[in-house]
Formats: sequence, structure tokens, C-alpha cells
Amino acid sequence: MHKADLHVHTIASDGLLSPEEVVKWAAYKKLSAIAITDHDTIKGIQPAALISKQYNVEVIPGIEFSSEHMDEEIHILGYYIDYNNDWLKVKLDEMYQSRYIRAIRMIDKLNEIGINISLEQVKSIAEGGTIGRPHIARAMQENGYIDNVKEAFNKYIGKGGSAYVERYRIKCQEAIDIIKQLGGVPVLAHPGLINNKDCISDIIEMGIEGIEVYHTKHDDKIVRYALKLAAERKLFITGGSDCHGIFLHNEPILGNVWVDYKYVELLKAKSEHTRQENMNLTEGL
Repeated sequence: MHKADLHVHTIASDGLLSPEEVVKWAAYKKLSAIAITDHDTIKGIQPAALISKQYNVEVIPGIEFSSEHMDEEIHILGYYIDYNNDWLKVKLDEMYQSRYIRAIRMIDKLNEIGINISLEQVKSIAEGGTIGRPHIARAMQENGYIDNVKEAFNKYIGKGGSAYVERYRIKCQEAIDIIKQLGGVPVLAHPGLINNKDCISDIIEMGIEGIEVYHTKHDDKIVRYALKLAAERKLFITGGSDCHGIFLHNEPILGNVWVDYKYVELLKAKSEHTRQENMNLTEGL
């Protein structure tokens, strides 16, 4: 059986592994395909793709947009997007700048309450990737203020924490539309982590075409719920480890959750169909 992990992060966003390391681990774990789905950035795709043939691992160009609906943070995965699109790069740069400004404000708040970390330290931890809260948490841990990343979120930088700063998020509809405009397939990420399940139906109505059934934090109950939803609403099935490079038993969790490659083929066919539709619309203008 050919296996695919369709939810993988790199140092381009908040992962710990470089794109090249991710591909090497994918080969070691005998995965046929992986999707690079960094948060609000496509910078990890090209480096992974460049060495993918060397390791006989297919790299699917993807993204994970952090969006919002009904006061819920909703993550929308996009598969087979045209990541070389100039318009996309401008949009993502705007989102990067909002994250950067947010990081500065959070660091200032932490400094005010006696937690001394610097922007330069956080940038070093991010290694050129998009700065996120996990990087700030790791700086706090490095300087001995917390024992682990979870503690940072619970006490300081999670919602309601003393150094929390709200950030700009695009709306779900916009995320879905962007992915489709790029010829990609929009998929609702980890529905089991959404608190208000009532909003899921709304999101499907917006044009979601797939649902992440299999995920590291999905139990059997959530898997059955997502499978039922996929069948009822005719949604594509995806799944992945949501690997951020954390090691378990001396290996990253990459590939610990996977789907059969047949689901990759369905996504690819849908993307090709969407691109053709987009071309037809453009030619008709």
C-alpha cells in the first residue's frame, strides 16, 4: 500500500524540521507522498520539491490558512495550489507582516511582566520562517521562564493570557476562494479541534471540498463523525499527522497518521478540473 501524509509543517512556519529533513524522514518512513502545508506560507514547498525525486517522495504543494468564522479559529488546508502565483505571494507577505507586528507586541508585553526575551532571539529560533507563538514559547523556555511550550500558551500567550495579542485572520470564505482561484482543493482541517461544531455546516456551504478525517488528535468518535459527514456532503477524505517536527521515540510523528495514495489521486484530479474551469472562465472574459 502506498501511504501519504497530507499535513506536514516545516521551519518555514512553526515546524522544527527543514523541508529537506522532512523529505528525508518521509523516505525513511516509506511514505510515497507528503503535503507541505505550512501556516500561511509557501516557502517550504520549493526546497522540499527540489530534493523529492532524489528520495522518491512526491511533494504535494499545499498551505494551511488560519481563518475565522463565528469567533472560532478555523484552519483551511489547500492542496495542489499554484504556489508560484505572484498575487498569492503579495497576499501572504501581507499576512506575514501582520504576524511580525503581533510578535513584537507579544514580546513587549512579556518584557513588561519581567519575562526577558528579544525579537532577535525569536527570529533566530524561527530560522527565517514565519514567526509564530511557538517560537516565542521556545524563547521563553530557552531562558528558563517555563518548563514547556504548553505552559507558555496556558499562562501567557494563549487566548486570555497576560501577553496574548489578537491577530488578523482572513475569513473562511476568503481562504476557500483563494485556494480555488489557485487551482487547489480546499479542505477543512482537523474538525475534531473545532469547539463549535455548528459552524462546520456553514463552512461546507462556503465551498469546502474535503474534510480531514484522520488526524493525530482525532479519536475514533471524531473519525466516524467526519467519515459520515464526508459521505453525506460528498467531500474528499484527507488525513495526516500534522507533524511539526516533535520527536516521539527518537522519530518525528511524520507518517504516524496517513491515508492511502488513492485519495491523493482524487485530489489531483479535482485540482486539474478546477484549473481547467478557471482557464475556461478567463478565456470567456
